[in-house]
Amino acid sequence: MNIADLRQEYMRAGLSEAQADADPIRQFERWFEDALRAKLPLPNAMTLATVTPAGAPSARIVLLKGVEQGAFLFYTNYLSRKGRELEQRAQACLLLLWSDLERQVRIDGVVQKVTSTESDAYYATRPLGARLSAWASAQSATVATRKILEDAMEQARRQHGDQPPRPANWGGYRVVPREIEFWQGRADRLHDRLRYRRKGDLWAIERLSP
Repeated sequence: MNIADLRQEYMRAGLSEAQADADPIRQFERWFEDALRAKLPLPNAMTLATVTPAGAPSARIVLLKGVEQGAFLFYTNYLSRKGRELEQRAQACLLLLWSDLERQVRIDGVVQKVTSTESDAYYATRPLGARLSAWASAQSATVATRKILEDAMEQARRQHGDQPPRPANWGGYRVVPREIEFWQGRADRLHDRLRYRRKGDLWAIERLSP
């Protein structure tokens, strides 16, 4: 197979300034509802890009868990690689791809930890196994065998039972956007790209070349 021969023509829709909402959060919610209606798998999956202390890019997939008060929320282990990188430099880029809709959304912003109360509330909604694994896994640390993880999980189950408290090193982040770009695939690679940039309390909309 020649990977260079893999091509797709984009024909589904367009995105004009007249169509776009003046508020990028409302525009995001509109597109996210479209992704839900299309029954796309994991429509809240997104790339989270951070930077290492040496300045190298670092990325992984996480799940969007809320859009609240103009910010995008996700939860993780604060001592994981991403958590350590965010501690050093509290800025990140999020990227959501809905390929069936020929759409992408890129979000650049400052990252803040959510409150302990917010983290507790979300943690309590997680399945029991997920709550226990937050105790069992030292995320991003090397581990010699899977059995070590399984033993740690069993120990967490014995210690905490059905009501494990939230570990202090596990919680949420909010990404407060400075810029949000909406990308809509178009024919002949003349894609629509609208970028919102914060100007005080308002947002300026700019069209970018594809």
